[in-house]
Amino acid sequence: MALKIATWNINSVRLRLDLVARLTATARPDVLCLQETKADNTVFPYDDLKAMGWRHIHAVGMKGYNGVAILSKRPFTARETPEWCGKVDARHAVAHFRDGIELHNFYVPAGGDVPDPDANPKFAHKLRFLDEMTAWFTARKQAPSRLVLVGDLNIAPLESDVWSHRQLLKVVSHTPVEVERLGRLQASHDWVDAVRNFWPEDEKLYSWWSYRARDWEAADKGRRLDHVWVTPELAPRLKGAEILREARGWQQPSDHVPVIVSLG
Repeated sequence: MALKIATWNINSVRLRLDLVARLTATARPDVLCLQETKADNTVFPYDDLKAMGWRHIHAVGMKGYNGVAILSKRPFTARETPEWCGKVDARHAVAHFRDGIELHNFYVPAGGDVPDPDANPKFAHKLRFLDEMTAWFTARKQAPSRLVLVGDLNIAPLESDVWSHRQLLKVVSHTPVEVERLGRLQASHDWVDAVRNFWPEDEKLYSWWSYRARDWEAADKGRRLDHVWVTPELAPRLKGAEILREARGWQQPSDHVPVIVSLG
């Protein structure tokens, strides 16, 4: 069964409901995974989203920060809300579907500004979060499995995933220690990078551009922080991928853009 999955760090779902509506109408995904929704479940805009056609919603929120949600036009058979690092901070939602697909939506901690876990508790949290994810998926590994992992992983792993490998080597999101941790996570379930399946590894590819740039498009100092991975059993079903760069130029945009992957 064909399935189109989109992932997007929306940077406040209530502030950008019109952009969600625009993506829903134009890209027409079957499932939309949001990160950084910044709304606890008491104020999450369920009715507005259902009016767009998202009849099935698994929202995991907290007031003002973080938050993830899985919006679907297909029913869930089960939902989970795992917690990480001893915190209840709304960073992971899981949805199971009738065809056996298990979808994981993550918002990995950004890690602050200083890439030193001893000096920066936020960076230590990020590394611990990645280590726990790796151990968790390793323990659950089985074949065959039909898993999809999406989200803002807050790491740009390849040299071509950043505007300047040399200048960002000591910048959080592209440091060697983060890239190495992400590599371990990818190996934990033999994950296939669904987007890079369609783009060569040496081709520049971004999904995030900072708000700090006066002209983000002209500067084009991006990073690929948003990812879609699938387990090997699903890899033959990959039919296409798209990073919706133009969404960064929409009115009042998120600093991230949607990443869309199609399975046949």
